[in-house]
Amino acid sequence: MPSEPTLTLTGERTVPGIPEENYWFRRHEAAYLRLAGLCGDAVVLEAGCGEGYGAALFARHARLVVGLDYDESAAAHAAARYPDIKVARGNLACLPVADAAVDVVANLQVIEHLWDQAGFLAECARVLRPGGRLLVTTPNRITFSPGRDTPLNPFHTRELSAAELAGLLTDAGFTVRAMLGLRHGPGLRALDAEHGGSLIDAQVAVALGGGEWPEGLRAAVAGVRADDFEIDDDRVDESLDLVAVAEAPVLR
Repeated sequence: MPSEPTLTLTGERTVPGIPEENYWFRRHEAAYLRLAGLCGDAVVLEAGCGEGYGAALFARHARLVVGLDYDESAAAHAAARYPDIKVARGNLACLPVADAAVDVVANLQVIEHLWDQAGFLAECARVLRPGGRLLVTTPNRITFSPGRDTPLNPFHTRELSAAELAGLLTDAGFTVRAMLGLRHGPGLRALDAEHGGSLIDAQVAVALGGGEWPEGLRAAVAGVRADDFEIDDDRVDESLDLVAVAEAPVLR
């Protein structure tokens, strides 16, 4: 993988190859790694593939991976950088896929960006084969934008709690097979303690302040690995991100 990304970092999506962005990239990568085993020998649609690194990871397990993204530059970048995936540009509100055509739809750190979340999930149910899997990750509203009616992230339209996400999935006809939470493991909890109680807040403070990164913080962030995060079903409401596995109805 190149040391520097070729897709511009805007704040809307994470990309690999930037030391100061590494925490967020590894946090997303951890969920991809956890879910990749559910894509074995499957036809996978990643709805909102962004830079493409996650679709490429799924391609190590799947029979075919199609990455879909509305952003023209992201789709072009993913197609050029990851030859093991097929990439198309399209609107997630109306997936350019035939009915019952895929085994897995993956939607990682995307649903919070969508205006019509229920409509998108209905589209997922349409394109999935009976009993197919829907994989969703999203920031946990309770911890990501605590005490707010609107998201902190300007690129997010609606963030969800575990109960809200489960409700949307159920309303769309899915059966929720797992609702998990991603959190810091021991190494990251130690870094939290070293950086005023929250490694995340320390990064945000630098970003908002617009100053230089303290060398210790930069080194800590650059050294984060995917296995520094834990994903389980313990205290999901306290987690950083939600990780949901749902199943499309067998009978339509």
